[in-house]
Formats: sequence, structure tokens, C-alpha cells
Amino acid sequence: MVAARRRGRGAGGMSFAPDAGQRLRLVFVQGLTLQARLGVYPHEKAAPQRVVIGIELAVEDDAAPSAVGADDFRRVVDYERLVKAARAEAASGHLLLVETLAERIAQAALSDPRVLRARVRVEKPDAFPDAASVGVVIERTRA
Repeated sequence: MVAARRRGRGAGGMSFAPDAGQRLRLVFVQGLTLQARLGVYPHEKAAPQRVVIGIELAVEDDAAPSAVGADDFRRVVDYERLVKAARAEAASGHLLLVETLAERIAQAALSDPRVLRARVRVEKPDAFPDAASVGVVIERTRA
């Protein structure tokens, strides 16, 4: 299996690095803001809350290291499908853990065989008035 190299984006950031030598490209969705029924506390069970989702995928790049691939939608991972999957998971019913939501989104992303690694960030920006955000980042790989 091809391993994705990692490169940080500073405090709390996340990023896979595209790598032509490893035949990898980076596909991402940043700042997807949704409403989700998520949390363990009574006030979190009473109403949906805002979550911010980030998705990064290390994807096989069939044109790497030096070619230009065909201008054909079928050869790439569709980020609209990623957004729809995240929306569907966020709307699927109450979850106790942000980890569960992130893991389900990663699992949906990995259903595309070209996706080798998925990193998903789920943030709850309104959880505490004195914190910009709380949440989790998970990473999953193709089995």
C-alpha cells in the first residue's frame, strides 16, 4: 500500500501532502458547516448544533508523476459525493460522539477504491463560550 506523507498546517491543522513520486493527490473539503444532533449532554440531545467538518483524502493519482491525465470526470474522486456523504451522516440521527461521526464520514470516503487514506476533522465551535472549537481528528486507511 502507498503511504501518504504528512505535513502540518500549524496548530490544530491537518494535511496530507500530494506526492507525485508516490502517485498521490490530495482531495479535500474544508469548513463544511452543518447542523447535527451530536453529544452526550441533555442540552445537546435537545436540539441540533453546528459542526464544522474537514475532509482530506490521499488519492491514487493515475497521471503522476509527470503526465496530464485525461480531462474526464470518471478518473477523479468526486468531492460533491464527499459533501453529500457528510451531510447524510450528520443528518442520520443523534450520535453521542464526534468520533463516531468522523469515522462514518471516513468510511464513506474509503468506499471509493482510489482513496488510500482519509482524515476527517469534526469540530463543535459552539460547545464552550471561551473556546474557539473542540472536536476530533481521525485517520483511517484502506484495509
